Amino acid sequence: MSQPRSGALPAQSAETPSDESSVVLAGEPLATDICVIGAGSGGLAVATAAAAFGRRVVLVEKNKMGGGGLNVGSIPSKALLATAKRAHAMRTAAPFGIASVEPQIDYRAVQQHVRNVISAIAPQDSVERFTGLGVRVILGAARFLDKRTVLAGDYRITARRFVIATGSSPDVPPIPGLERTPYLTNETIFEADRKLPHLIVIGGGPIGLELAQAHLRLGSRVTVLEAARALGRDDPEAVAVALSALRAEGIDIREGAKVERVESMAGFVRVYVSTLNGIETVDGSHLLIATGRTPNLSDLNLPAAGIKFGKQGISVNRGLRTSNRRVYAIGDVAGGPHFSHVSSYQAEIVLRRALFWQPAKVDTTILPWITFTDPELAHVGLTEDQARAAKHKLNVLRASFAENDRAQAEGETTGHIKVVTNAEGRVLGATIVGPNASELIQIWALAVAQRLHIKALASYVAPYPTLGEIGRQAALRHYATLPSKTKVRKLIDFLAKLG
Repeated sequence: MSQPRSGALPAQSAETPSDESSVVLAGEPLATDICVIGAGSGGLAVATAAAAFGRRVVLVEKNKMGGGGLNVGSIPSKALLATAKRAHAMRTAAPFGIASVEPQIDYRAVQQHVRNVISAIAPQDSVERFTGLGVRVILGAARFLDKRTVLAGDYRITARRFVIATGSSPDVPPIPGLERTPYLTNETIFEADRKLPHLIVIGGGPIGLELAQAHLRLGSRVTVLEAARALGRDDPEAVAVALSALRAEGIDIREGAKVERVESMAGFVRVYVSTLNGIETVDGSHLLIATGRTPNLSDLNLPAAGIKFGKQGISVNRGLRTSNRRVYAIGDVAGGPHFSHVSSYQAEIVLRRALFWQPAKVDTTILPWITFTDPELAHVGLTEDQARAAKHKLNVLRASFAENDRAQAEGETTGHIKVVTNAEGRVLGATIVGPNASELIQIWALAVAQRLHIKALASYVAPYPTLGEIGRQAALRHYATLPSKTKVRKLIDFLAKLG
């Protein structure tokens, strides 16, 4: 599952109001229509569109433009995964008649590739570009002074509407001994410029498994410790396929393994794990904490603005409005799914409400989520278990990559697609595990969002040979029982008699 491109303010779980009397008169007054706090994907989307419609926009960012996704999240992780995939291809070329070789990996060059990718994208999110679009950019922390005033840099900003898009940071659990043990997070692991001999990953979610596979393919030994079930929010059948492939590749994934404490030893890290067999220890060279995200709330002084919040983030309604009617919150800081595309979608909701006064609301059922392991795992809409729990009368349509000619040609036949429809044939959800699942899910995201009937997915012409045919193949199985239906046979017989 990919990491969101969100703002990168430091994380805290609580705030206490402070005496603002010393700063309330500080700063040059600056009035605007919309003040956006956080220059990640969601904040940038709001600022871009609002400025395009002629609104005065102020954009405040404490750290780097582009937020966490560009600088320490989605983009660097995908660049690292792309490098690792090439190393893996070199080791596994023999089935294609090419001698497999062990790649010679220059870890500093790998990290330079990651930095080059970030640098190539950064101009799109730069201060210069947004200034050119008419956005006033202020680099500094934003702090509410009251319900309609923010202090940022040298300015005291008043606005008709505020949009908080400060994102999230790695959630570091209170594991005994961790405060005395060196550890990495998804934000610091990209600084490593040498091989990590044995990486221990605490957390079997999308971030943990993506980074685990990347480092395995770059030559590390990797152990993943997950207290519950790895990829616990995904379809269990698809997860089983993905985990089987990751384990076959060499990742030691231990589920039901609760970390009790950690120790920093001479030259290595020791992790004490509680399992069904009792306490076990795992020794490694490096420790990666990948146990989730926590919203970036510090510096904001939310109580001064009358904004309610909790451990999961700022409280919002379906229109993304906070308890302060002037303020919206989007993305990770609002506690929603931690994906860049979710932040961008929520930005559209806010723009429709703030600019056009439309009663737009978030529909979480249309949001796809992806885990970018190999094989990839992608989903949108209801899973089979969720559809059954909702008491839908449903049909489950399947097709396997092993049945797909392009997958056979490329030697990537692991995985399947599973489509869930209601009794009438409307698409409720789809899950894909296999090659390019992140691309193949898009047509199903459209189907769920537009409430399409499965016949729409069966009636288009799919080019041959492509992986995309697997979706149409699943859709056609909606009609698999037609030849056995008595009424259909009688109709065909009747038409045949007409010559």
